[in-house]
Order: sequence, then C-alpha cells, then structure tokens
Amino acid sequence: MSAPEAPLKRTPLNRVHRAMGAKMVPFGGWDMPVQYSGILEEHRAVRTAAGLFDVSHMGEFEIAGPEALPALQRLITNDASRLAVGQVQYAALTYPNGTFVDDLTVYRLDASQFVLTVNAANIEKDFAWIREHLRGRATVVNVSDETALLALQGPKAQEILQPLTPVNLSGLKYYWFTPGRVAGLEARISRTGYTGEDGFEMYLPAAQGERLWEALLTRGKGAGLLPCGLGARDTLRLEAKMALYGNDIDDRHTVLEADLGWIVKWEKGEFLGREVLARQRAEGVARKLTGFEMVGRGIARSHYTIVKDGRPIGGVTSGGPAPSLGKAIGLGYVETPFSGVGTEFDILIRGEPVRARVVPTPFYRRPKK
Repeated sequence: MSAPEAPLKRTPLNRVHRAMGAKMVPFGGWDMPVQYSGILEEHRAVRTAAGLFDVSHMGEFEIAGPEALPALQRLITNDASRLAVGQVQYAALTYPNGTFVDDLTVYRLDASQFVLTVNAANIEKDFAWIREHLRGRATVVNVSDETALLALQGPKAQEILQPLTPVNLSGLKYYWFTPGRVAGLEARISRTGYTGEDGFEMYLPAAQGERLWEALLTRGKGAGLLPCGLGARDTLRLEAKMALYGNDIDDRHTVLEADLGWIVKWEKGEFLGREVLARQRAEGVARKLTGFEMVGRGIARSHYTIVKDGRPIGGVTSGGPAPSLGKAIGLGYVETPFSGVGTEFDILIRGEPVRARVVPTPFYRRPKK
C-alpha cells in the first residue's frame, strides 16, 4: 500500500485565486493557478501591457554573518563580491560535479547579509545543502513561509506601479532592488522577472500579499493588466530562453552544458564544481542546451527524442507554441556538433520524425524603448 500523498501547499493568495475563478493545478507540491482568462490572452497581455503573477511558492533564505560573503562564494558559480548593496545576481548553486543543485537569484542587503530566492520544489533540498556547506561560517534562515512574492511584468508595469509607490522607479535599474512602500505596504521592490519583459517583483510579509494583489489589479485595470497563471509564465520564459529547473537544468547536466557559462566567474577563486567545469571549459562539452524552432508541423515536448539521420543525438527539455512568434519552439540537449545555428534534425513526435532547425536564442527579445 503506497503512502498517502502530502497535501498541497498553498500560497497566501490561494483564497483570492479560487474566488477569481482561476484554474488550479498541482505544481511542485503547491496548489497553483495555471490560468485565469486563458494562457494565450495572459501571454499577450504581458507582451503588450502587463500581467500579475503570484509566485509566492518560491523560496527565500536569509544568509548573514561576518563570513557570509566568502561562505556564499564557495556555493555559487557567480561572483557575489561584485554585488553592490541593492543589486541582484543570477547564479547556479552547484554540486561538486558541476551540475545544478538549483538556479537562484542573490540579493545583497548589506555588506554581510544576502537573500537567496530559490525554486519552490527545491526549498527543503536547497536549505539542507546550504546549511551543511556553510559550515557554521554564516547563519541561514528559511523565510519562505513568511514571504509573499508578486511579479508585475510587461511594458506597462512601471506605469501601473509608479502611482502606488514613492520610489522613483525610473531610477531603479534592471537587476537592482530597493526597500519601499507599495500601496502603503512595506516591500522589497526588485526590477527582475522571468518573462523577458520589463517588470518588478515585490517581496512582502505573507499576510499582506492579498492587499497588494488587489491594489495592483485595481490600479492596472485601465492599462490592460491581467492576472496570470503558470501556463503563461512558462510560454513567456521559454520565448526568452530562461531555464526551468527540472526541465532544462538539473543534477544531470552541468552549468556549461546548459549554455550558462556567463554565470560562471572563474577569476573569483574556488567554488563547488569548479574543477569539473574548468575541465569542460578547456576540452569543450559533449552536449549543449540548444534552441530550435519546428520546421514541420508539430509541438516538441519534454522527453521527446532528437535524431539526426535516424540516430538519437539528444532530447527535448522544454517545448511548445511561441504566441509572440507564431511558431513552435523548444529547448533540448544535443550533441555539440549538431548545436550550431542552421543545423536541422528531427524530433520524434508520437514515433514520427518531424523536422526542426537550430535558431539563435533568446527566441524573443523585448523591443528597445
């Protein structure tokens, strides 16, 4: 007899999602909205106006202490010493073999205090890993349950948010953050996101998440703001070639194989996985995460086999329609000789080969203002 499944966790906004008629699905152990009005409509709202996402399922850890910086440096691939107070950085948390414990963002609160935002399904694993490998050099506190996180994304995000905060948002650069009040609530306002658009992520106490959600939706109504679910979040991030843990990155592929060499800072010194990654850097990787578009009719999905002249050369990690581009796209690991732009191969869809072509990534770039 199998053990009963653990009940799904709920974000602080679960009641609001259900009251608004969102379609709810299990995701990484959480009860989450996958869509409201529809994935396509929500996707287009983010590309043309704005969308509001509840991403409170994400995890947050506070790391502090005089040795916090050197302790953190040993755990991640990027160089946290480059961060000014108020700056954000994308990084990989790596195993000694160079593969991913997780991908995360690092926020520098002051000289010796940082906040890490991690993937929801990895909270317990990441916390245990970090606590073990800090080796007492710094404290780490899991504040995930006390934190609500809302993401306002799209070209009209600043226009919608600015009337609700005294913070001069024009002065807040991409991948920077500041404490400030939003709709009368204390929050950390970060110019970050997972959609490929301009936007803001706001961290605040869990109990105040509903109030901020409602204030933002009310303010954005006339600007075309829509509440959005995980479905649109996935199509948006795929167009922007933003990796999804568990699909595109995991504990079976290294940071360099994932085409994320730009978040590895070699000059910073030792970190877990450096030796393996340095060897791959010198010798080259045998496989590489590669973006492709479908030439033939069909949608590539995770785990589909990629073949060249009938021989398997890799597998799809993410795929689907790209509403902004009017075509089907995907990501997958392929043998490096077949990863060059313009290379064609086939994807086995229900056993039948369907042609695809390697294209430059990201698939979508937001228009410059």
